[in-house]
Amino acid sequence: MQELRQFKADIFQALAHPTRIAVVELLRDGEMSAGQLIERLGVEQANGSQHLAVLRAKQVVVNRREGNQVFYSLRDPVLVEVLDILKRYFLEQLKGTRTMIEEMEAEGESPAVAKARR
Repeated sequence: MQELRQFKADIFQALAHPTRIAVVELLRDGEMSAGQLIERLGVEQANGSQHLAVLRAKQVVVNRREGNQVFYSLRDPVLVEVLDILKRYFLEQLKGTRTMIEEMEAEGESPAVAKARR
């Protein structure tokens, strides 16, 4: 069980930065070159390379060389499903927050007033 928990922790650690999540999302539909990824991410080449190195080290992505280009793809596309589940979780949290705000407003309190009162 400890090895499985460590594996999960390693994956979450690899995804613990918004740029690395963006890489996984960009690779959802298939392979892309490092240059394409870096351009789409809008980051400096060195920064993009560092993020790709973390994802490679944690075996989230695999790469292959073709001439002077390096192409990346997801090691297992099931990881996209994990991100989709997290997105649904996030949306549910937002729904709960929205409901709370609507209830407060119905009681005549603005969220800012209620927060200041606490």
